[in-house]
Amino acid sequence: MVQAVELNYEVTGEANAERATVVLIHGLFGDLDNLKSISRELQENYQVVNIELRNHGDSPWCETMTFIEMAADLEALLDKLKLDKAHILGHSLGGKVAMEFALEHPDRVHSLVIADIAPVAYDARHNTILDALEAVDISNVNSRQDADKALAESISEKGVRQFLLKNLQKDGDKWVWRMNLEGLRNCYEDLIGAPAQKGEFDAPVLFIRGGDSDYIQTQHRDAILSRFPQAESKTIAGTGHWLHAEKPSVFNGLVERFLEQHFPLNDE
Repeated sequence: MVQAVELNYEVTGEANAERATVVLIHGLFGDLDNLKSISRELQENYQVVNIELRNHGDSPWCETMTFIEMAADLEALLDKLKLDKAHILGHSLGGKVAMEFALEHPDRVHSLVIADIAPVAYDARHNTILDALEAVDISNVNSRQDADKALAESISEKGVRQFLLKNLQKDGDKWVWRMNLEGLRNCYEDLIGAPAQKGEFDAPVLFIRGGDSDYIQTQHRDAILSRFPQAESKTIAGTGHWLHAEKPSVFNGLVERFLEQHFPLNDE
């Protein structure tokens, strides 16, 4: 039996019979703040639940984090919040978790929004980042600038470093990582794998890809439609993998229009 853990989460927007719930799931190395832009936009009309995956943020650190386990974590949270059904939006790794959950529990999902990820296995793209994070001598870090300087030896993109450094926090007189680096490294082969290989989610699904990203490709079409026959796709030109952060107004608009099109608010 899969052992679920109690995830850290944040709820915004008021819940009532007319307001559906949208669950937001960040990507690898992320936390609650990653999807705050779409969260703020949606909370006017929906209850929004922002979660932190195991081994991220303030959620429990675990030795394993398969998609089945992370789907079980999400199921346990929905049960705790007494939510029979929700819309789920996930970016990157969070998108894979969302897909796994929908394929396992299609009766508990109104719709999916998947940001720049496909239900396929990927090459190991994050080894450089993992190596750079592990190379930081955290015991000798006295400021964020120290950590940034150490990361800069391997990661030239300032935006990537700033994103990673959101995981650095002060604990008393020392700095610590909020993510379980050892756990992420040990589980990395699972994380770059494909979500559920069986099942079908025959409800509305929107895949949003970055125009400059190669995470969703034409060759992934069959893998997507075999599991999500109602899937539609949109591309945001001039954005990479972090499309929701690069062009938030465009991303937010696509999400809101998709939800309203398939689930008009006055019918919820």
